[in-house]
Amino acid sequence: MLYPLKFKTIFKDKIWGGHKIKTYLGKDFSPLPNCGETWEISGVKSDVSVIANGPLTGTTLAQLLSQEKGNLLGKKNYERFGNEFPLLVKFIDANEDLSIQVHPNDELAAKRHNSKGKTEMWYVIQADTGSTLISGFNQEVDKELYLKKFNAGELTDILNEEEVQAGDVFFLPAGRVHTIGKGLLIAEIQQTSDITYRIYDFDRVDDKGNKRELHVDEAIDAIDYTFYDNYKSKYQQTLNQPVEVADCPYFTTNILNYTQETSRDYNNLDSFVIHVCVEGSYILKYGIEELPVQMGDCILIPASTKQVSLSTNQGFKILESYIR
Repeated sequence: MLYPLKFKTIFKDKIWGGHKIKTYLGKDFSPLPNCGETWEISGVKSDVSVIANGPLTGTTLAQLLSQEKGNLLGKKNYERFGNEFPLLVKFIDANEDLSIQVHPNDELAAKRHNSKGKTEMWYVIQADTGSTLISGFNQEVDKELYLKKFNAGELTDILNEEEVQAGDVFFLPAGRVHTIGKGLLIAEIQQTSDITYRIYDFDRVDDKGNKRELHVDEAIDAIDYTFYDNYKSKYQQTLNQPVEVADCPYFTTNILNYTQETSRDYNNLDSFVIHVCVEGSYILKYGIEELPVQMGDCILIPASTKQVSLSTNQGFKILESYIR
């Protein structure tokens, strides 16, 4: 019998990582010196999530998916993705700027890596004053101009940098040049892929004096050079009703910012649902069972669970994601 699932957090120290995973989200990453990322729900073969609650505790997500198939993913999703869980959920703490990077689309990733591409979205949980990020270009750009600026050491001149604050949402389709800036704590929802092309890493070295590998040539054909007037997702911050903030072939995400109890009916969905709690706490009720959820928790609701209710005393804000 399937039920809403919690997983053991996978902690990753990074050259740019900090301590907000512990101080803001309450996740103890010791003995690591820092934590740049946590992988909360992952089907990536090198880092498969392990169930942490209920009778299935200790079972991997891959094992469960191979057994439950469409009961877990939804029939259409299982036909589309098979035994690969299609989404990866992370928290990211940027104590320093991440590298300027880009991810390939499905076609290029399949050709080069036998993998899916990487379209993703960010929700800013916390932002230090003056924190910025990069998403896309600040002017019309083609490959020729990009290479000219890159080779002159002036790449940042053509990139769109903007100041951000808690609650901001950015949708990043594969091919968009980007980086998360210093001082940001972010929830990320993305395709299941770990392919990143680093374009520039600010000449940093690790504790052994080595620079990280760059993928300058690979990135050139992966970049979408299209210029857009606005890269931040606009949405109305509304209480006590779902607000859609992202919708693409890979995932749909709503923000649920509630101060009162609510129910969610998933009968019209042929999909699993993921809850990422980014603020507050609630009790997830399903049938006669209950699961406490607090800030920093990520819950996978199987496709076979069609109705849940969320009760709260202090209110909550969650990212609710599924595949249409």
